[in-house]
Amino acid sequence: MLDLDGVVYIGGQAVPGAAAWLAKSRAAGQRLAFVTNNASRPPGKIAEHLRELGVEAAAEDVITSAQAAARVLRGRYHEGAAVALLGGAGLDEALRAEGLVPVPVSEPAVAVVSGYGPDVLWRDIMRAAVLIRDGLPWVASNGDLTIPTSFGAAPGHGVLVGLLSDFSGVQPVVAGKPQRPLLDETIRRMGGRRPLMVGDRLDTDIDGALNSGCDSLLVMTGVTDLAQLVAVPRGHRPSFVAADLGGLLEAHSTVQVSAGEIAVGGWRAAVSSGRLEVAGEGGEGDWWRAVASAGWLALDESGEPPDTRYLEPPRAQPRGPGR
Repeated sequence: MLDLDGVVYIGGQAVPGAAAWLAKSRAAGQRLAFVTNNASRPPGKIAEHLRELGVEAAAEDVITSAQAAARVLRGRYHEGAAVALLGGAGLDEALRAEGLVPVPVSEPAVAVVSGYGPDVLWRDIMRAAVLIRDGLPWVASNGDLTIPTSFGAAPGHGVLVGLLSDFSGVQPVVAGKPQRPLLDETIRRMGGRRPLMVGDRLDTDIDGALNSGCDSLLVMTGVTDLAQLVAVPRGHRPSFVAADLGGLLEAHSTVQVSAGEIAVGGWRAAVSSGRLEVAGEGGEGDWWRAVASAGWLALDESGEPPDTRYLEPPRAQPRGPGR
């Protein structure tokens, strides 16, 4: 289960090597699902964008928070039920696919569903807020506070969720990560026996996997940086850490602990006087696993994350899938 932005692509460009690594993963027998909290675009549009980047993908390989929200609603209401839509084309399509009827917020409905939509009008937000305050059930596609854009991180649907909640005093049922419905829907559709969530965000991707009882792989190509990695508290840590999607096919070396020092695949890492230090040589992925393990060990013992300001990850060497 692959998050998209920061994992497969960044903005409009593919993460270097991502297409080749995913092709190799498919060839090895892994089923790939592309999972996103973004509810604005239908799966077919997302799959088309992936193919433009060289990644094999069909519409049925893409699962969005809009689909998860529609599934939550279909589990509560009969086919043909009218749902007040506050969002974009992705939510509209997802509701119709579940046999529900999206209607404007000005028309009678059994519930409100909201999601990111660049053309949502303030007058519709006001109507939805009053409906929710007056007791109409509310499902939100996700609670992400930011959304990546060509001009930087901008307010996401979570900002609107906060506004509606503050006004109405109501908390919605949230379908997207880190809540369970999106990953549960992905597993239901794809049929994986050993699902693995691959993401770059700790608060959505990794926490979402933990909430769903799945293993997780954190890749360091997106928003999580070194300081954030070593500061992850117990109970919120990924199962695996890798430099990039190449981690899907590389052996993850066993972590050895001795006298406060971590050894992983040729790297040795330890915290001295509050500073995380690394020596040795080896693969880029093993470096990240060494610093994560040493940082977490120090955090658990002292309650404070180590200083990582003087560390530089090893420069990635050109590699092809399978190397």
